Amino acid sequence: MLAKYKKVGKVLSVGMIAVLSLSLLAACGKKEETKAPESKDNSAVVATYDGGTITANEFDLEQRVMKFLYPEYAQMMDMDDFKEYLVKQEVAYEYLSNKASAEAKTAGAKTATEQFDKMKASVKEEQWTEMLKNQNLTDQNIKDYMTRIMTVIKDKETGVTEDAIKAEFEKNKDQFTTATVRHVLIGFTDSKTQKERKKEDALKLAKEVKAKLDGGTDFTEVVKKYSDDTRSVPDGGLFKDTPVATWVDAFKEAAKTLPLNKISDPIETEYGYHVMKVEARTDADYSKLTAEQKESLKSQLAAAQIDTFMKNELDKIIKEVKLPKTEKKEEGTKGTTGTGTEGTKTDDSKTDSKGTDAKTDQGKTGTDQDAKTEEGTSSK
Repeated sequence: MLAKYKKVGKVLSVGMIAVLSLSLLAACGKKEETKAPESKDNSAVVATYDGGTITANEFDLEQRVMKFLYPEYAQMMDMDDFKEYLVKQEVAYEYLSNKASAEAKTAGAKTATEQFDKMKASVKEEQWTEMLKNQNLTDQNIKDYMTRIMTVIKDKETGVTEDAIKAEFEKNKDQFTTATVRHVLIGFTDSKTQKERKKEDALKLAKEVKAKLDGGTDFTEVVKKYSDDTRSVPDGGLFKDTPVATWVDAFKEAAKTLPLNKISDPIETEYGYHVMKVEARTDADYSKLTAEQKESLKSQLAAAQIDTFMKNELDKIIKEVKLPKTEKKEEGTKGTTGTGTEGTKTDDSKTDSKGTDAKTDQGKTGTDQDAKTEEGTSSK
């Protein structure tokens, strides 16, 4: 359906713990006014589908859980098309979890509980309590949400074969190939003055850096004097045992292909020119994967099945979406949220189980990380 939200569903379903702890910590101190929970749900129906409905209160709870787990999406919650995407995603997971086998429901509840416990343990108790209070949530609200998601994942994992996992591995080898790299970044912005640097000047300086390193100057000293990657300077420009998939393409390819302990020529990325040295590399090997890594691949295959369902089947089971519309802000007036509802039949656009790419660059290191880190992998 909404192309710009292409990977949201994948973030919400796979590898939660890897991103949630960071998201939760980022959410600290963000308060919002919330409504008291109602004992009985008499709210309007906002979505109707084969076998069930989503009420306004249920959708409100879904949004509050989303804000708690993924605060980076909070600013999008007032957008009508994003709300429609979320309510359709809620329908999909409600529908699929209800159709799941008893075994999948048991496995989903077990996995959700394990992930919830790890997530809660990663945050100080007082922080956790405050964050729940800010969104008017309970532990059980979060557990229920995670159980629904993991039930669907476990159900879709049921038919995944070893051959399918191996094939998925071959397509995602970079996810499991790691490298230890040192680099000096000569940025297109000078980190000391914050002034832009001409491309030709950056390249000239990068070549000077390479010459010094080739001449035997200590890498750490060169990093301290020249590097614009301020985050890696304290570590001598070091990225240790990092999945190469977390880096932008040119940096990643160099990390995969450079001879060990050889000083590279300047390598251009969107951040500037990198002079780098690969100190160690562990190439991906299916036989060396851990059980957790294989589970990650299995979850990716399950997510692909959910994606197919959302593209091809979801609009067939949704009968109506009826959400309040946010009034457009007019010049000289303040924007308000409409109190009425406006019925909309679902159109031919397809919902995708994946959503927005959330990229974070680590102090301009040439790192290109997906917010949504897969279960069983790490990113630095």
